[in-house]
Amino acid sequence: MSESPDAHSLLSASSQLNLMEIDAIDDKEFDIPQVDTPPTLESILNEPEDEDEQFVLEDTCLLNTENMDAHSCDTSSLASSDSGDPAHLKRKKRTVDLNATVHGSVLRHSLLKGISAQIVSAADKVDAGLPTAITVSGVIAVGTSHGLALVFDANQALRLCLGTTATGAEYGAVSALSINHDCSRLLCGFAKGQITMWDLANGKLLRTITDAHPPGTAILHVKFTDDPTLAVCNDSGGSVFELAFRRVMGMRSCDSRCLFSGSKGEVCCIEPLHTPPDLRDHPITHYSLLAMGSLTKILVIGLKPSLKVWMTFPYGKSDPSSVPQLAWQFVPVQKTVNPILAFCRGDTVHFLLVKKEETGTIHVIKQRQLHLSCDIISLSWINSRTLVLVDSHEKLQVVDRPSQEVLETLDLDQVQLVYNSRHFKSLATGGNVSQALALVGEKACYQSVSSYAGQIVYLGTKSAHIMTLRNWRERVDCLLKQERFVEALSLAWSFHEGTAKAVLGLFGDPVKRKGVVADKMVEILFQFAERSLKKCPEQGKIQVMEQHFQDVVPVLVDYCLLLQRIDLLFNQLYGRLVENVVAKGVFLESLESYIIAERLGHLTTPVMRDLLAHYHGNGMMDSLENCIVHLDVTSLDIQQVVQVCWENQLYDAMIYVFNSGMNDYITPMEKLFAVIGPPLREGRTLTDEQVVMGNKLLVYISCCLAGRAYPLGDIPEDLVAQVKNQVFEFLIRLHSADSEEEEEVFPFVRTLLHFDTREFLNVLALTFEDFKNDKQALEYQQRIVDILLKVMVDNPDFTPSQVGGLFTFLARQLAKPDNTLFVNRKLFDQVLEFLCSPDDDSRHTERQQVLLELLQVGGVVQFDEGRLLALAEKAEFYQICEFLYEKKHLYDRIIDCYLRDPLRKEEIFSYIHNLLSMPGYSSEEKKTVWDKTLQHIQELVTLDPSKSADLVACHFSEEVRPIISQLQDDQLLFEFLGWLLEPREGHHPGAALTLEPDLHELQVGLLCRFAPQKLQSFLQTSQQYRLEEAIQVTEQYHHSEATAYLLERKGDAHGAFTVLLKTLKEKLALLTPESEGAGGGRRVEEEEEEEEEEGEPTLRRVEDSLSDIIALCHRSSQNLNQQQREVLWFPLLEAMMAPQKLLKGPGAKHTSEALKELTMKVLNSMSSFIPLPAIIQRILQDPVYGKGKLAEIQGLILGMLETFNYEQTLLETTTSLLNHDLHWSLAHLRAAVTRGLHPRQDHCNICLQQYKRRQDSAEEIIIFSCGHLYHCQCLQQKDCGRGLTSERQQGWSCYKCSSNQGGRGGASGEPGRGRSTSLAQTRVTSVHRDGGAEAHGKKVFIEATLDPQQEQSWDQLRCLYRGPSRLAILSELSHCHSNEKAGLLNPAQPGAGSIFHSENFQLKLSPPPLVEE
Repeated sequence: MSESPDAHSLLSASSQLNLMEIDAIDDKEFDIPQVDTPPTLESILNEPEDEDEQFVLEDTCLLNTENMDAHSCDTSSLASSDSGDPAHLKRKKRTVDLNATVHGSVLRHSLLKGISAQIVSAADKVDAGLPTAITVSGVIAVGTSHGLALVFDANQALRLCLGTTATGAEYGAVSALSINHDCSRLLCGFAKGQITMWDLANGKLLRTITDAHPPGTAILHVKFTDDPTLAVCNDSGGSVFELAFRRVMGMRSCDSRCLFSGSKGEVCCIEPLHTPPDLRDHPITHYSLLAMGSLTKILVIGLKPSLKVWMTFPYGKSDPSSVPQLAWQFVPVQKTVNPILAFCRGDTVHFLLVKKEETGTIHVIKQRQLHLSCDIISLSWINSRTLVLVDSHEKLQVVDRPSQEVLETLDLDQVQLVYNSRHFKSLATGGNVSQALALVGEKACYQSVSSYAGQIVYLGTKSAHIMTLRNWRERVDCLLKQERFVEALSLAWSFHEGTAKAVLGLFGDPVKRKGVVADKMVEILFQFAERSLKKCPEQGKIQVMEQHFQDVVPVLVDYCLLLQRIDLLFNQLYGRLVENVVAKGVFLESLESYIIAERLGHLTTPVMRDLLAHYHGNGMMDSLENCIVHLDVTSLDIQQVVQVCWENQLYDAMIYVFNSGMNDYITPMEKLFAVIGPPLREGRTLTDEQVVMGNKLLVYISCCLAGRAYPLGDIPEDLVAQVKNQVFEFLIRLHSADSEEEEEVFPFVRTLLHFDTREFLNVLALTFEDFKNDKQALEYQQRIVDILLKVMVDNPDFTPSQVGGLFTFLARQLAKPDNTLFVNRKLFDQVLEFLCSPDDDSRHTERQQVLLELLQVGGVVQFDEGRLLALAEKAEFYQICEFLYEKKHLYDRIIDCYLRDPLRKEEIFSYIHNLLSMPGYSSEEKKTVWDKTLQHIQELVTLDPSKSADLVACHFSEEVRPIISQLQDDQLLFEFLGWLLEPREGHHPGAALTLEPDLHELQVGLLCRFAPQKLQSFLQTSQQYRLEEAIQVTEQYHHSEATAYLLERKGDAHGAFTVLLKTLKEKLALLTPESEGAGGGRRVEEEEEEEEEEGEPTLRRVEDSLSDIIALCHRSSQNLNQQQREVLWFPLLEAMMAPQKLLKGPGAKHTSEALKELTMKVLNSMSSFIPLPAIIQRILQDPVYGKGKLAEIQGLILGMLETFNYEQTLLETTTSLLNHDLHWSLAHLRAAVTRGLHPRQDHCNICLQQYKRRQDSAEEIIIFSCGHLYHCQCLQQKDCGRGLTSERQQGWSCYKCSSNQGGRGGASGEPGRGRSTSLAQTRVTSVHRDGGAEAHGKKVFIEATLDPQQEQSWDQLRCLYRGPSRLAILSELSHCHSNEKAGLLNPAQPGAGSIFHSENFQLKLSPPPLVEE
C-alpha cells in the first residue's frame, strides 16, 4: 500500500527520533544467560551508531523463551559456554532446528521527545493541563484537560496551540480529536458536549457546535469520514449522530442527524472506513461505511446514498467490564483488495470481510477468529497482515493475523497510558451515565491510541510514543548487537525462505530477494566464526573449549549447506577455523552427520586428508567408515583409504572403495576369504571379529547376486549381469589363487558351508528366485547344486542338521512349478538312511527335526513312503510317523506315537480333545480315536489324572463306570475321581456331568483314607451322596466331625451332639492323669515333662472341638424348647467341669486355668438360651464349685452380674436414642408442615400469568412448600389433584416439581418413589375409602396418610438429615456379631472378637443435626 507524502515525512521523522530509554532488565524474569564480561550501560550507549538508526539497548522482551533458538534451549548459551558445567560437556552432534521460530524485535518503540517535552512544558507554562487525547494524520494533535489542542508537524515542532484555558473552563477537557484526510481541518470534542472545528492552515476557529446532540453528555468520539463535509460523533448517552457541514453564502452551519439512539443500547465506539489515497476509487467508498460497537453487538451502516444498516453481529459472552474495539484495514484477498473489520470485546478478535457485490449490495463474510488469553483494551492494524493489541495489564502484543502467532510482547508500563474514564462517566456534566457504560469506561483508552500509515502513536500522561515495524535488516542487526548469532541466522533464513512474519523492506522478485538475504547471512557467518575464535577460552579444560565450538561449528556448516556455499565452508571458514586445533577437530567431527544424511557428498582434498588423519588419530573408526561409504569416491585418495581400512578392519569402507572406485567386486571377497578360511579348515572356533567378517561376506555376496551395492545403493545397471557372473565364477572355482597342494576342491563353497550352512543356502535360495529365463544363470544354478552335493554328501565334517538343511533347500527348489534342477533320487535315499541310522543315538531330536522339515517342504515326493515309515518307526521318529499317519488319516495310530514319545506325552490330551471336538473329521475317524483312547485310559490317567478327568467329562461321560472299574490303584482312583467330581465352569461341555450317588460315596470313603482334611469341604460342596450311606462310611473310618455334620444335615441334632460330645470327652481325657494310670503307672515326673510337651496341642484340639460343639448347640437351640435346650447344654457343661476334679498338683495349674476359661466360654454361650438361675443352681450342685468356698465362684458370679449391667445400660441407651430421634424427627416434621409458605414469583407456573388475572375475580391460588405458585384451575386442568372428593378436601402436588423430577411424588402418590423407604413413604393414599369395595364386603385398610404438603416437608427433612441414624449404627454393630449373641457375660475376656468385648469400648453417640429455622 503506498503512503501519502505526509506519511513519508512522519516516517522519516520517527526514524530520526531517539529510542525510548529502558529501565534495568531483570535477568531472572527474562531468562537471560550470563555473559563473561557484562557490558556496562555506558559502553552500549557510547557505541558508534549509524546515522539513520540510533540504537540503545534493545527491548528486553526479545529474550523471552519463545524467541530462543533450539540451541540455546538444550545447551548453555553461546556466551556461557565456558562455565565448565559438566552437564554441558558431553559431545553433542547437533544440527540446526529449522522449525524453531525466531522473530527478533519486530517493533521499534521510540519516544517522541519533542512532543513529550512540549506537553510537559505547556502544562507548566500555560496551564494547559494533562494530555487527554491524541490523533495522527500528516500532523499530530494533542488535546489537554484544560481545553487546549496542541498541533505538531512531522518534525515534532509545535505549529499551533488552539483554544484558550477560558474556553476550557467553559467546555471542559478535550475528550476527542479528529483530522480530515487532507490535514486541513481539526474537530475537537469536549467533556461538556461542545464540538469545535479549526482550520489547520491558519489556526482559525471555524465552527462551535453546541446543539448536535442532547446536552449534558460528553463527546466520546468525533470522527471525520472520507467526505470532508461529513463527520460522526458519539456521546456518553450512547447515541451516535451524523454531522453535515454546510457553507451557504459565507455562513458556516452544521446539520445533525441521529443515527443510533442510546436508549436502544449504548454505543461506546465508532469507526468510519477511511480509504487510503491509492484506493480512493474503490467501489466501497460510495457507501461511506461506519462501524459502531455497542455493549452487546456491532453494527455496520452505510451513510450514503441513504442510511442503511448492512449488518449486525453479537459479541457472544464477554466480561461486562471489557471494552469494545473496532479497526478497519484494506487487505488483499484473492487478487482483490477489500476492507476487513476487526472487532473484539474481551479476549476474542473477530474479522469480517466486507465486499460490494455486483448487484450493489454489501456482503459480509466472517473470517477465522483470533483467541488470546487477555482482556484487550486497544486494537490497531499496523499493516494488512499484522495487528497490535494492548491488554488490560498494559502489555502490547504484535500478532500475525494469517498464522495467529504472537510475534512480540512489550511492556507499556513506562508509557503511563492515558485513560478516558472521566468522559465515559461524564463527570464534567454530573455523571449522568448508565452503570454499564461507566464500567466499560474504567479501561477505555480510545483517545490515547492513534494509528496512521503503518505507525501507532500512544499517549502517556507526560509523553507520546510511536511504534513502527522494523525493516528486516534492522531486526537481524538487533540480534547481532546482542551477539545472538544463532537466532540472527535463524531469522535471516526465515526471510530467505519467505516464512518470516511482519517483513518490511524486502521487495522485488524472489530470486533477487534471496540473493540479498544470502549476502547478509554470509556476512553473519563470518562474524560468528571470528567471534567464536576470539571468545574461545585461552586455558582450562579441553571439554570446555570443545563445548564452545560445538555450539558454533554445526551452525556454520548447516547454514553453508542450506545456502549451497560449499566453497565458503571449505575455503574461507575452514581456513579460519584450522588456526585453532580444537575448532578444527570439532569441525571435522561435525561433518559426519551431514555426510551420512547425504547433505554433503564431496570434500576437497585437504579436508579429506585432515578428516582421515583426525578420525584415525582419535580412534573414531566406525565414524570414519560411515563417512567413507557415503562420500563420492572421486574425493578419496584410494590407496591411502584402502590401506587405512585394511589396517583397521573397516571392511564396509574397503568393499565400497573397491566396488565404486575400481569396479572390482572380487578382490574384497578374496581378502575376506583369506581371513575366515584357514581357521574354518583347521576346525578352530572363530573369534567374534571373524564371525562379523563372515556375516559381512554373506551379505556382500547376497547384494552382488541381487544387483545391489554394498553397503548401500545399487550397482550400475550396465554392470549387474557382469557382477553376478563374476561372483558365481568366483564361488565355483576349483582352487583359490594362492592354493597349497593339500587344499580341498571348491574351497570357497566349502568355507561358506562350514561358516553358516543355513544362511548360505538362504542366500542361494534368494538368488535362485531371480533366475527365471536367464539360461546362463540356470547353468550356474545346476552347477552350484552339483558342487553342494559333492561337498556335503558322505562328508563326516557336516552334521545331520547341515546335510538335512541342504536337502530341505533342494526339496524346496524341486517343489517349484518351474523347476529346472536335476537331483539324483538315490541321493535322497542316501540322506534318509543317514538321518534314520539307528546305530547312532546322538542328536536324535536334531535329526528328527531336519527330516520333518525336509518332508514338510515337499521332500516326501522324493521318498518311498512305506520305507520311510518303517525307517522312522525303527529310529523312533514319532513326529515323522505322525506326519505320515496324518497324510493317511490313520488318526488312531497317532495316539500310539504320542504315548511312546517321551517329549510329547503331555500333548496327547489336547490332541484327542481337538480331534473329537473339531469339525473336519469323519465320524468313523472319530470313532477309531474314541475306541483307542478307551483302550489306553489307564495309561492316560496315570499320566495326568486332572486332564484325563476333563477328557472323560467331555467325551466319555457314558463310560465312567467301566473306566473306574479298570483303575486298579486306589490312590490313582482317588485322584481321578477327585478331578472328575470337581465342579466345572459352565463353558465346559462337562459342566453338566452328573454321576451316580454311589460314586460320590466311594469318593467319601477314599477321602477318609487319603485326604481326611478335605472331607468336610467335599461334604459341604457335593450334594449328590445319600446321607445314610455317607454316615455309615464316616462311622466306619471314625471321622466324628464329618459324621456330626451329616447327622445334623439329616435333622438328628442330638445324634450329632452326642458324637461331638464323645470326641470332646476323649480329648479331655488326654489332659487328665487318670487316663494314663491304667496304662503302666508311669512316674509323675515323666507325666509332667510330657504334659509340657503335649499339653499345648491337646488343649488347642480341645478348644477347636469345643468351638464346633458350641456352634452346633447354637444352631440347634433356636428351634428347641427349654427342656430340650437343657438336655443339650448341661451335658456339655458337665463334660467341661468333670476333668477339673481330677487335675491336682502344682503341674496341673496351667491346664486347670485353661479349662476354667473354656468353661466360662460355655457359660457365656449358654446364657443366651438357659436362664441364669438354672445355670447357677447346676454350678452349685457340682462338687468342684459346690464344696469350695464362695471365693472360688466369685469370679463366675461377678462376671455374670457385670454382663447384666452392661446389657441393661446398652438397652436403656438404645431406647433413649430411639425416643430422642423420633421426637426430633416429628418435631421438625410438624414445624415444616405448619410453617407459612413464601412464593418465589408472582405468576402462575403453568399459565405464566399474574396470580391475579382480573381485579374483580376471586380466584383460588395454591402455593407449595417448594415456592411454586399456581391457579387452582390450572392445576385441575393439569390433573394434579388427588382423590375423588369435594374441592375443599382435594389433595394437590406441585406440577413443576413432579414433572421435573421424573414423576417424583406423582399425581397419585404411588408407592416406592425411587428412594429408600421411610416413615413418610408407607404408601401415601387418600383417606377416603372406596365405597365400591365396602359394598362388596371386602376388607379395606386405612394406611398411614400424609397430604402432599406434608410429603414435601418430610422430603426436605430427610435431605437435611443425611447419613444413617445412630440406631442403625448400633444395629449394624450387633448384626456383625450375631453369632456371639451371648458373648457378653464376660466383657473383659480377651480375644472374644466382638467390639463389645474390648476393654476400652465406648459408645460414641453424636447429637442430632442442627436445623436452621
